Amino acid sequence: MSKKDLYRPNVAMIIVSNNYPEKKEIFIAQRDDLSDIWQFPQGGIDKGEEVQEALFREMEEEIGTNEATIVAEYPEWLSYDFPPKIAEKMKPYVGQTQKYFLVKLKKNAKIDINTQHPEFSDYKFVNVEDALNLSASFKQAVYEKVIKYFKEEGYL
Repeated sequence: MSKKDLYRPNVAMIIVSNNYPEKKEIFIAQRDDLSDIWQFPQGGIDKGEEVQEALFREMEEEIGTNEATIVAEYPEWLSYDFPPKIAEKMKPYVGQTQKYFLVKLKKNAKIDINTQHPEFSDYKFVNVEDALNLSASFKQAVYEKVIKYFKEEGYL
């Protein structure tokens, strides 16, 4: 297995409310399997699946809606390593390589985290700084890089 194959292909999303761009509030959700860990929705890309197809599928699977439009895309793939506890469950992967999108919820979007396979116990919309402060430490560098890029491009 090559080093590239050790990283699970993944899509991740920074979701802004339908009040965007007037209000730049970001969706963040609390994982139901790790206490006090908040994150952006994300998920694996299935073999043969297009990245944007995975984006909307994962959004619906995790927050109960795919009623959103893409505002922007981070220009490259970003990778991070799993902490040992998570790596053990995710074998043979040692981490994830992710494609990030900034998406805006449509006016009719209804968030429901009580999905078929719930991953989150709570969610809220927060400002950019709070999103970074609440996130898992092993994802912090990736989150900071993506948010910095979207800020510099004038999106956040």
